[in-house]
Amino acid sequence: MNTAGLANSISTPVEGRDTAPNIASSDGAPSRVSPLYAPAPDSKSLAVTRLRLTNFRNYAAFRYDGDKRPVVLTGPNGAGKTNLLEAISYLAPGRGLRGARLTDIDRRGATGETMNNPGGWAVAATVQTLDGPVDIGTGREPDSTRRTVRVSNQDATNQAALASYVSIVWLTPQMDRLFIDSASARRRFLDRLAYGFDPSHASRVNAYDHAMRERARLLKSGRRDNDWLAALEDTMAERGVAIAAARLSLTDRLNEIATVAAGPFPRARITAGGAVEDWLRESPALAAEDRLRERLAANRGLDADSGRTTEGAHRGDLVVSHIEKQMPAELCSTGEQKALLIAIILAHARLLSDHNGAAPLMLLDEVAAHLDSERRRALFAEILEHGAQAWMTGADPALFDEISPRHASFYTVQDAVATPL
Repeated sequence: MNTAGLANSISTPVEGRDTAPNIASSDGAPSRVSPLYAPAPDSKSLAVTRLRLTNFRNYAAFRYDGDKRPVVLTGPNGAGKTNLLEAISYLAPGRGLRGARLTDIDRRGATGETMNNPGGWAVAATVQTLDGPVDIGTGREPDSTRRTVRVSNQDATNQAALASYVSIVWLTPQMDRLFIDSASARRRFLDRLAYGFDPSHASRVNAYDHAMRERARLLKSGRRDNDWLAALEDTMAERGVAIAAARLSLTDRLNEIATVAAGPFPRARITAGGAVEDWLRESPALAAEDRLRERLAANRGLDADSGRTTEGAHRGDLVVSHIEKQMPAELCSTGEQKALLIAIILAHARLLSDHNGAAPLMLLDEVAAHLDSERRRALFAEILEHGAQAWMTGADPALFDEISPRHASFYTVQDAVATPL
């Protein structure tokens, strides 16, 4: 596939809309996918109704056409279910639900070689929003290390523009370790939640990270250009305090729901931790900016020697505790940690429903596998009640028996490609 062909794939699809939901396999022929419902009338909500993939993971070509209802994908491991969720995750800013390098997404064979293409991949989708359908395309051109983004057939300046149209939250089996993993993983999780309330949050995070990398590069070079360092630190102070303020605002709002939640999921106490967050709790934003600016300047020598930035918004954390057990999340059992995580996701979806008038897209990979029947029913009921389009995967179709085929679309995915992942 040449560069022009991939660019066309990144552009939004223009062919006529199908009258019934459809999924096609990696070679363009109908795959073994079985829709078990009739299409529902359109209504305003955030949903992916059209999806096209080109050279994405194990899919050479893929198409999906559906409606706004939740989507259940079942089938054996290695069929490509998670890859579909990952593709949808690239409709929002960031590195997707796997955090993969862009070149790792290129379609490859069993031995790792690219599949008769020079590299690159594309995702094109139509997303139903409260303002109507929006066509989004994204991907990597051959020989490029950057992600291209197009919205309504217009090139976007950067991927942060996607936050104005799409809010996505996801859960994967790897996130079961979120509370005992690194603070950076929890911080990224919290920032993704913040994107749904403030699309500018993504731009602030990107600007802060860029300034921090430039400062680190300058310090490492040994060139003490104080004026340039001061300019970078000024950007870090302004953006960093704004980032911390958004995290504090979000966790305060989440607590209003998560601490009083009823049902089988535990009540969670949620806090944005970190030095900058603590400064904001005790002083105005401008005072916190001045304090961070002073600390960055004072730490130049230390940061140059250590090769890292010792203070700032990038040191923040998400702190969660189980209210009934009066226990930090990291000390809870594996099952309770997952239940706490789901409780936070559901609280976030409720907040977004009230704030934006539409719940976020939810990508739930193997979410039902380790839940008892009571919690599965509660999860599915919450999704349907708030009108969220949740894309859910599982190896066992029986895990989704509590969902009526009238309320969700069901597909069996098998043999998406000849060679399993």
